[in-house]
Amino acid sequence: MGGVKGAGGQTLFGKAGPLVVARFVATVVTFCIPLVLARRLSLQEYGTYKQLLLIASPLLNVLPFGMTSSLYFFIPRAQAKRPFLVQTYLYLLVAGAAAGALIVSFLGFAGSHFSNPELAHFRWELAAYATFFLAASALEATLTTQGKTKSSGIIYVISEMVKASSLIVPVLLGYGLTGAMTGLAIFTGLRVLCAWILLSRTGEGPLFSVPDFKAQLAYALPFGAAMVLNLPQQLAHQYAVSASVSPELFAIYSVGCFQLPLVDLLYQPTSEVLMVEMGELERAGRLERSVLLFREAASKLSFFFLPLAAFLFVAAPEFIGGLFGAKFLGAVPIFRVAVLAVVLAILPMDGVLRARNETRFLFITYLSKALITVPLVYFGVKYFSMMGGITAWAGAELVGKGLLLWRTPHALSTPEVKLRLRDTLPFKRFGQALLAAGVAAVGVVLLRAVVPAGWEALPPGFLWRMLPLAFCGLFFAVGYVAMLAATGMRPGRFLQLLRRQPA
Repeated sequence: MGGVKGAGGQTLFGKAGPLVVARFVATVVTFCIPLVLARRLSLQEYGTYKQLLLIASPLLNVLPFGMTSSLYFFIPRAQAKRPFLVQTYLYLLVAGAAAGALIVSFLGFAGSHFSNPELAHFRWELAAYATFFLAASALEATLTTQGKTKSSGIIYVISEMVKASSLIVPVLLGYGLTGAMTGLAIFTGLRVLCAWILLSRTGEGPLFSVPDFKAQLAYALPFGAAMVLNLPQQLAHQYAVSASVSPELFAIYSVGCFQLPLVDLLYQPTSEVLMVEMGELERAGRLERSVLLFREAASKLSFFFLPLAAFLFVAAPEFIGGLFGAKFLGAVPIFRVAVLAVVLAILPMDGVLRARNETRFLFITYLSKALITVPLVYFGVKYFSMMGGITAWAGAELVGKGLLLWRTPHALSTPEVKLRLRDTLPFKRFGQALLAAGVAAVGVVLLRAVVPAGWEALPPGFLWRMLPLAFCGLFFAVGYVAMLAATGMRPGRFLQLLRRQPA
């Protein structure tokens, strides 16, 4: 399958290449954060750490209210880019101050709700982290939306390296959770400094434009309102479980909800560049090519995410036991349900809808998810505890993705060409990836039946615990590649995913 070229003459994956490579390097660096903290902190401390991030997460994702995301829509289309950037940064600074104030005021109450008074001891560290995080949250987007994906990738890698060090080094030095949260606050403060230095060197033009700001708000408000519904909805199951179990059990639940960074590694850059490319195609009068870009992205993401999901599902005991240790093996059933997120990531539908200014439909979708999430989570956690919580989340995610999929053909259509669902999805490629992943997964199940995993019998060292996972991974990979070859997909095609193609 040849690469589909965007307005600039490069394939979508070619333009996303620097971001993907950057996120891969950053993933290697930051993947060790939860692994080190889970081992070096007690279950109570690690549960407290996850609860602190859980409390901050809605603020960090809701308060930007779509302003950062609006840059992906306006910057590729704008002649004067500076006012959009300045307006966004000023808004984010105010949003960060509001987040810090809310955390200082209400973290004690949250500690009582979660039956964990230790949370209140970290109010100032968490408030500083939230304030600085929001104020600098448009740093990489500032560069990506202007086509400077290489510079954006470099900044992202450096940022994630510093973040990992700020969390891990204090813990290794014996300063515990207090040191980790202090380091996190200092790290985000440095990002604010870098972001505003970059802003001061961005282009020419007015600092503020009232018409542009109104247009930006008109775009951002429906998306921001959708985030108000979406993020609390996504985290509702964690709030409900955290309020109903001890910090130690919540630590196990949070490990079960662990999302492999490899998903974000490919999905986020692909979605962001897809938005920018669609904007450039629209400006060039070639919007009908957008469907080809979407099909290319979905096809190639499926060859990564479908096998990844299949492997994580069947090798969940080896994955959890190897990375987090035997004390977290109780998270395996929860993790297997959470793997659904990897499957759903093959379709970058939210990027398409945002690129086509369909933020109002995003709001409708997230409202629908919120309406079904509340009863699902309430009854799920009440009657089935932790498994009920994660199952409720999975059900709501399926409904939300189904609505987005229903709207995607309309978003990709033009006045001249009306598309249907079958016109937008690469069913043949999906079938190839699914068949190969399924056969490889069955092979791992049969392998475990012959060589049962015995975590208790392994030596305590990390490398020893990783051996079953590495062996299962190698066995799965060989089976997957062999099945792809049997269905006509040459293994060498994977190397073309990041290749830049000339015009």
